[in-house]
Amino acid sequence: MTLLLIHTGGTIGMSDSPQGLTPEAGLVEATVAALLPAGVRLQTEVFAPLIDSADMGPTGWNRILAAIHAAPGADVIVTHGTDTMAFTGAALAQALAGSGRRVVLCGAMQPLGTGGDAEGNLHLAMGAARSAPAGVWLAFAGELLPAEGLAKIDSHADSAFRALPQAPLPARPPKAAPFGAARVAVLTLSPGLPAALLRAALAELDGAVLRVYGAGTSMNDPAVLAALADAVARGVRLRAVSQCLSGGLAPGAYAAGAGLWAAGIENGGLETTEAALVRLMLDLSA
Repeated sequence: MTLLLIHTGGTIGMSDSPQGLTPEAGLVEATVAALLPAGVRLQTEVFAPLIDSADMGPTGWNRILAAIHAAPGADVIVTHGTDTMAFTGAALAQALAGSGRRVVLCGAMQPLGTGGDAEGNLHLAMGAARSAPAGVWLAFAGELLPAEGLAKIDSHADSAFRALPQAPLPARPPKAAPFGAARVAVLTLSPGLPAALLRAALAELDGAVLRVYGAGTSMNDPAVLAALADAVARGVRLRAVSQCLSGGLAPGAYAAGAGLWAAGIENGGLETTEAALVRLMLDLSA
């Protein structure tokens, strides 16, 4: 049996320096090696240099996926910083949907060796990598969470993540590098949003996640709605999600959303912002 450890960086593998926490080469690999059960071979893929998760994105996701596809029989742990863990969880879950692979994400709010949460999260991840059902999971704060709908809800507490229910994921053909160069971003409706700013942003994009109000409403500003409709008419993919953490969208529930849906915006339903962004990236890269 083989355990593939993909170490990207993050707090879990850092140590103190005069400048503050900094990545320590070999720390995570040595800890995992010491915990390996008998008969399990460790294979590693380590980012060099290790990155802060703030720098994780499509290029990094492609690298993680390529390593997973190159080790077809291995169980997989991905160690990763927490700030973009929800994006990476959505990316791996959607890209691997239908593959039958088992992948466990793991990170920490405090580094290994400091008496914090890192050791417990890593122990949980190693057990889950052998026994969890197929899918992509996050091992964190004593819980194994489905990774397709993660939300980071606290910037300091050990229990930093919540898993939000998502619609079943469609299977995608396996590709070692499914994320291309599509220009995609998250745009948020806010009171007083200048229509010119929205129009200028949309002119630079192939697609956008539009964070709308509540169950699917927006301001009744003709200039804002025209900017959205014109972008859709040009072929820009716009997918709406709720700014609320839970509940999702219900088009038609409020008259205040009529202009939004008439503009041709896609309904993201229960999707998190992260999941909707990943969906657009994959669709536009296909």
